[in-house]
Amino acid sequence: MAWIALVIYLYITLFFTILESGHGIVKGSRALSATAPGDVIIGGIFPIHEDVDKENTSFAPHLQPCIRFQELGLVRALAMINTIEVMNKSPPLTEVNITLGYQILDSCSDVSTALRATADLIQQADCHQGSNSLTCGQPVMAVIGASNSETSIAIARQLTLKMIPQVSYSSTAVILSDKNRFPAFMRTIPNDEHQTAAMVSLLSTYRWSWVGIITTDGSYGRSALDHFVSKASVEGICVAFKSILPESVTSLDVHSVITETAKTIQDNPKVQVIVSFAKPTHMMYLYQEIKNQTLTAGQNIGSMRRVWVASDSWSSSSSVRGNLTLEDIGHVVGFTFRRGSVTSFLKNLSMLGAAGHEHTVNNSFMQDFYTQLNISTDSGDTELLSKAVNTLREHIQAGTVFSVEMAVSAIAQAVASVCRGRDCKTAGAMQPWEVLRTLRKQEFKLQEERYKFDSRGDLNLGYDVTMWRSDRGDIDVHDVVAEYHPQDNSFTHSNHSVNHLQDLRHIISKCSNSCVAGEFKKTAEGQHTCCYECINCTENYYSNSTDMDQCLSCDTKSEWSPKGSSSCIPKARLFFSWRDGFAVVLLTFSALGILLALLVSALFLHQRDTPVVKAAGGPLSQAMLFSLVISFISAVLFVGQPNSFQCKARQVLFGISFTLCVSCILVKTLQIQLAFQFDPRLQEVLRRLYQPYVIICVCVALQAAICICWLVLKSPFKHIIRNPTTLLEDCHEGSYLGFGVMLGYIAVLAFVCFVCAFRGRKLPQQYNEAKFITFSMLLYLISWLLFVPVYVTTSGVYLPAVEMVVILISNYGILSCHFFPKCYIILFKKDQNTRSAFRKNLYEYSSKTTNSPSVSESSASGQQSSGQHYVNSFSVFTVPAENPLPAAGVTNCMDQTDCLRLHKSSVRHHCLRRRTSI
Repeated sequence: MAWIALVIYLYITLFFTILESGHGIVKGSRALSATAPGDVIIGGIFPIHEDVDKENTSFAPHLQPCIRFQELGLVRALAMINTIEVMNKSPPLTEVNITLGYQILDSCSDVSTALRATADLIQQADCHQGSNSLTCGQPVMAVIGASNSETSIAIARQLTLKMIPQVSYSSTAVILSDKNRFPAFMRTIPNDEHQTAAMVSLLSTYRWSWVGIITTDGSYGRSALDHFVSKASVEGICVAFKSILPESVTSLDVHSVITETAKTIQDNPKVQVIVSFAKPTHMMYLYQEIKNQTLTAGQNIGSMRRVWVASDSWSSSSSVRGNLTLEDIGHVVGFTFRRGSVTSFLKNLSMLGAAGHEHTVNNSFMQDFYTQLNISTDSGDTELLSKAVNTLREHIQAGTVFSVEMAVSAIAQAVASVCRGRDCKTAGAMQPWEVLRTLRKQEFKLQEERYKFDSRGDLNLGYDVTMWRSDRGDIDVHDVVAEYHPQDNSFTHSNHSVNHLQDLRHIISKCSNSCVAGEFKKTAEGQHTCCYECINCTENYYSNSTDMDQCLSCDTKSEWSPKGSSSCIPKARLFFSWRDGFAVVLLTFSALGILLALLVSALFLHQRDTPVVKAAGGPLSQAMLFSLVISFISAVLFVGQPNSFQCKARQVLFGISFTLCVSCILVKTLQIQLAFQFDPRLQEVLRRLYQPYVIICVCVALQAAICICWLVLKSPFKHIIRNPTTLLEDCHEGSYLGFGVMLGYIAVLAFVCFVCAFRGRKLPQQYNEAKFITFSMLLYLISWLLFVPVYVTTSGVYLPAVEMVVILISNYGILSCHFFPKCYIILFKKDQNTRSAFRKNLYEYSSKTTNSPSVSESSASGQQSSGQHYVNSFSVFTVPAENPLPAAGVTNCMDQTDCLRLHKSSVRHHCLRRRTSI
């Protein structure tokens, strides 16, 4: 067994020898660091240098030296140190008697270097698992960093193996919010999904739709580019060009890519807004290259001015402008993390200046910083310290410093919560995953505000929107002009932001000029949607705002629009208006007709016992005048804006009223036929069947039945004819068959009157109505025959006037032919309106008829009917007898009864006497 023990001893001795040898190699090649002892160690990874020297092409593993010292990374590391010192004095840690230590390493903005630094931090945890754990220091319980997303993604995978919580202060790639892949990663800032949404919202607010994008070829740049493009396209914002720069600022092709980017910017003068997710050094190179190309082309330096929308990666880095001024660059609108008070950190910087080089004992970063300053200034210690403090102050980014402070505070308070009830001074008493669990579930407090990570491990406080301005020439001031709230995608402007943002409103960044109202955008196939030509909207389409993708349709039922219209115009409602000149004329004639009919009615009523009034029909004349008044009233209903009742009433009123009038005329013509045309054998029978009022009632009743059927089955209604620019309101007759039957019925009655009156036109001239009836009915028939084709072929406002004119012609024809001659006799020929004049006229007509050579011998000798015809024709003109004469003689024919009686006496005597003479 002794030899076994010896072998084991030799193996252990060899192992520790190799281990110590390995440590010697690491120490010899270890990068700069800042450390402080404590019961719990927090690791930190910051980009103290901007890159590494890649000139060594050896295939053997080697540590590349860091180059290009950047004060911004040192400021962030000092912010972590200051916050740890503050937290060590805070109640949460003093109550559990715990102090925090730190181990801060430099990532040199290089993923490989960051991975080595992470391995160094993890080594402490692995050390406690070995047999010589007594020689190990305290393990790292959490890591703060890294700065950029590319580095954070790499070390997050490494830290996840041990579930060591990682809290970043500026890595914004969206992928890091995926807890399935990065369960130990957290951050005190929003991810790029919110930053790109804020940028798109800003561009949309100022209507900048044609922009360029500059980003880096890494996880951060690619992620930001993808999210920005997807959100911009939704808002109608187009990306004119995309320029992707190398991730490393010392890459061999970085200058050629920047040269090409500058040329692209110069070749796109319409792109006045450029969104950049690049690094500060990239932007400094780009500005200088744009200036050089501008001057080389002989252009004014002002032509390079643009609006630069800066991401959080460089929005607070004033050094990017190099030797240029803001006047040369243009406007810089930046998005920074929400800032808090950095008073404590500023005091700490002041203390660093007072303490001199004492604080550099365990901080090799400060030693390197002083060395860099001493080389550049070659000044004494006092001046060097003052210069160092001022330089550090110039590189303070309040938002990022506040994010670092939140990360430290969150870890410190999580450690304090875990250490309650246990002794965390003993190594291994607390595990990193316990700190991670507490961080995810517990709130933490900073500057009297409480914060809590969301389910994705992010702390989304929104963004401050800053705008650069120059103060005293060389110093840039970043004024906070607004705050972005990701919860509702809105901005809250500060009180003094109006003046700063006013200039931005005059800047136009569009591929095509805006299409004004009345136009729409037409994009050519294969082009950006933001590059278009403006086309006028066609008729009945409109656009009421600028840059509309398509025109809106008017409601063609009630609206219209001409070509290139910005709004719809209500269609003018047209109808036969009361104010229309033609309507006024027709209404005047209607009113005059009503007045004349009423005056004639009054005159006839006053003269009702005179021979002329009796000859006109007596009561029938009043019925005719009444019907004419109603007919004139129906004509009035053809004027004005139509309605359903008006459409129904006007045709029915005219149809029934005019039927009544024509029926009365028909009775008169039948009286002529009964007295003059019929065979004597039928005379007595027809005389008994002849009932004037029954005939009138039957005729009117038939018309009423026609109208009722018309109204019930398919009545007239208000109708709107939709023309391109107008709405024509008129009355649709409903059933044109019903309309035609109504008018045809009146036409049939009128035609019967015309035929009967025409055959009895040779009665005494003074009192003969047959000619007047013939003329009035002929006028009616002709006017309505002309009405049909005119009505069918006419359309428009004056269509109602066509029927109105025909109605007025018909009414005035009856007034003129039936009543005006009689009014003339009553008023101006009073000597003819007497019984003696009437008897004389009849006697002369009787004598003329008896002695007429036109009567043949055969008719005189063989037919008594001719004499009877003459006598009965007189019965149309009946007059009352005050002093009846003897039954013999024509002069006794004072009424219809006497005239009929005359058939048996005197007329027979005249016929016999005529036969004798022949």
